Amino acid sequence: MNSGDDGIHYLRGDATAPQGRGPKVIAHVCNDLGGWGKGFVVALSRRWPEPEAAYRRWHRERARNGFGLGAVQLVPVGRAESRLWVANMVGQRGIRTGSKGVPVRYEAIEQALAALAPKALELGASVHMPRIGCGLAGGRWERVEPLVRHALVEQGVAVTVYDHD
Repeated sequence: MNSGDDGIHYLRGDATAPQGRGPKVIAHVCNDLGGWGKGFVVALSRRWPEPEAAYRRWHRERARNGFGLGAVQLVPVGRAESRLWVANMVGQRGIRTGSKGVPVRYEAIEQALAALAPKALELGASVHMPRIGCGLAGGRWERVEPLVRHALVEQGVAVTVYDHD
C-alpha cells in the first residue's frame, strides 16, 4: 500500500473489491436525478443489486426521506459477516456538463463526507472509493481530495482511494 503524505492511501485496483481487514464502506457519488447506469455505479451493480435498488427507492420516495444534494444512504451488501456497506452520496446536480458547467457539487460532496464520517467511526469501518466526483461528474481531484482529508481522515477514518487500471 502506498500512502500519500495526506493520510490517504492510494492503490491500483478495483474499489468494489476493497483491500484490508475489518468493516469497510465503499463511498461513491450519485446524481440528484435518480439516474443510475453510467460510470462507477455499473461496477457496483455488477457485484450487488442492493445499492441501485436502495438508491432508486430513496429517489422515488424523496418527498419524505431527505434525498438531495449532500445526503448519504448507507446500504449493507454481501454476506452479513463481510461487514461491507456502500455509501450512496448525492454530490452531483444532474448528469451532463453544459451551460451551467460540470455536474459535480463540491459542497454537496463535502456535506455527504461529513455525514459519512460518524457512521464509519460507529461501524469501525475504513472508507474505500474511486476518485469520487472526478469521472462523469467532471470534478477535479485537487478539489475533492482536501474534502476527503478534512471530512474523513482528520476525523480518524482510514481512507483508501483506488485508481482502476
